[in-house]
Amino acid sequence: MTATRVLVINSGSSSVKYQLLDMRDHSRLAVGLVERIGERSSRLRHTPGRGGEVRERTGPIADHASALKSVAEELAADGLGLDSPELAAIGHRVVHGGKRFTEPTVIDEPVLKEIERLIPVAPLHNPANLTGIRTALALRPDLPQVAVFDTAFHTTMPEAAARYAIDVETADAHRVRRYGFHGTSHAYVSRETAKLLGRAPQEVNVIVLHLGNGASASAVRGGRCVDTSMGLTPLEGLVMGTRSGDVDPAVVFHLKRVGGMSADEIDVLLNTRSGLVGLCGDNDMREIRRRIDEGDERAQLAFDVYIHRLKKYIGAYYAVLGRVDAVVFTAGVGENAAPVREAALAGLEGLGLEVDPALNTARADGPRVISPEGARVAVAVVPTDEELEIATQTYALVGGGSA
Repeated sequence: MTATRVLVINSGSSSVKYQLLDMRDHSRLAVGLVERIGERSSRLRHTPGRGGEVRERTGPIADHASALKSVAEELAADGLGLDSPELAAIGHRVVHGGKRFTEPTVIDEPVLKEIERLIPVAPLHNPANLTGIRTALALRPDLPQVAVFDTAFHTTMPEAAARYAIDVETADAHRVRRYGFHGTSHAYVSRETAKLLGRAPQEVNVIVLHLGNGASASAVRGGRCVDTSMGLTPLEGLVMGTRSGDVDPAVVFHLKRVGGMSADEIDVLLNTRSGLVGLCGDNDMREIRRRIDEGDERAQLAFDVYIHRLKKYIGAYYAVLGRVDAVVFTAGVGENAAPVREAALAGLEGLGLEVDPALNTARADGPRVISPEGARVAVAVVPTDEELEIATQTYALVGGGSA
């Protein structure tokens, strides 16, 4: 029997998201989430694929080891246990791979040590990713397990895009450079956009706008990333739900010297109390639009700042690419907020960028073009699928081919 299943694990600091996929047809055999790990109010929500009934567990789940054991029990209850001979591999999302990891990598002890060495540049993410990996390895030490890195797709950026203009020796000593994130999403969406246009990825230049609570843009030339908006950390770039995106670095010094804030307080401010929530108190675009419709000025300001920054990056990446075949919106806001798509491209008709109002507002689920027929540059909406991308890369690496 050929093993065709891949379990995808995304381990956060207090949560574990998982999906079990059959790579023959990319179907979801199970989807689930364990949240509030380490609390008395922990919850596991498990959904078997193909119309199965949602099951939920509540009560204390002490740690990630307990969480993954509970996941294994739920899968086994559906006949999909981790001991199944049909399970080919486990794919793990790892946020930061630094410069070393440029592609998916089979996990061994040296790989684990390198992921651990990168913790200083990803202190919120890599420790949690490591915990999930080590727990899964303990459960199935005989099974191939693969790390798929958020940063890998962006390692093709030229030095001119990846370097900050600071002292080179200092930067190298502390691994300070632009790494970029959301790489699995940008890779998947740019490739699916080429498919939507009926062309090979190597033939098209695409600006990808991944707009969720976290948000990033990328310039993709012929299937390779040449620039992206996030940097050393996911804080740089676009205005996000709770993150500021680009700010003058001197703001940090000003808040410390004049505001009396500590480095940790400024970190919290820029990562959790800024962006849309800092501007208007909400980070849900649907709520912001509702408030705008009621005449709320702060909500309007937040929307305007968000769109202004987004438009700047679209223009910048148009210049970087020189020729653009498509601008594509993805993730929660990008896929669902027609007003964001319309506003982001308003006034850019001279660049060949515009949306068809009817196509833009029509309800649809799959990949679609929303620009007018005959437009010089295609504008598209392509739902992202990071789990499928992780599973596909994992399966290809362990000998499953390119399912």
